[in-house]
Amino acid sequence: MGLKGKKVAFIGAGNMAEAIIRGLLKADVVAAPDILATGRRQERIDDLHRLYGLTVTLDNSEAAKQADVVVLCVKPQILEKVLSEIAGSISPDALVISVAAGITMQQIGAHLSEQARICRSMPNMPSVVGAGAAALACGKHLTDEDKQMAHELFESCGLAVELHEESLLDAATGLSGSGPAYVFMIIEALSDAGVKVGLNRRQAQKLAAQTVLGSAQLVIETGEHPGVLKDRVTSPGGTAIAGLHTLEEGGLRTTLINAVVAATARSRELATIKKS
Repeated sequence: MGLKGKKVAFIGAGNMAEAIIRGLLKADVVAAPDILATGRRQERIDDLHRLYGLTVTLDNSEAAKQADVVVLCVKPQILEKVLSEIAGSISPDALVISVAAGITMQQIGAHLSEQARICRSMPNMPSVVGAGAAALACGKHLTDEDKQMAHELFESCGLAVELHEESLLDAATGLSGSGPAYVFMIIEALSDAGVKVGLNRRQAQKLAAQTVLGSAQLVIETGEHPGVLKDRVTSPGGTAIAGLHTLEEGGLRTTLINAVVAATARSRELATIKKS
């Protein structure tokens, strides 16, 4: 079961759609002939066809009509307009997945049937390199197979976590959606620090980025609490504890928590603006 043999239509062919398509093909989850992609520019969809062998079209309704899974990858401000255009073409049995921030399942469902099978997701930028983190909220009409397909879709380009309340997507936006920006800033700061203590820029950036990557990989692969791993690096009277003391003095932990809280609040504000 799952996505094998299913027709998957991507309505909108931006960077996130391409990242997921690349992941599906690399993982051999869906064959290229079973993927359809739409876009507003012929040049863009021609590039996708050339690179991946997909079926491409400028006609959103035609793509939606053929699909078992419809992935809505257009910008939030035009999603409802696109839904009005394609609603009559989406099969009542199709799984509809939206990656448009701030547009609720209720708003999407208003354009579809009462039994529409809708899933919302918040993927993030590292999906482009197959290391994404996606949060999923599944509508009440989804079957177990629908949920499996949604997980397969996003796990093809990273990790997927299912949330039990749609409202938690704002929290996921504040943490994993916006999180890459925080981590990029940390990498940049570590690189600057490396330069300050004598490394050249290239050396410092490579060491900083690999340190963040390796540390994250340790957390994921061992399943250990980050605090436990931190303690293993920290020897009595050593260099790491001296650095950690400075970080605590500077309020790094509190600042990161406040950043996630602020981004979550902003996500809720933007959703309210879109509804009005």
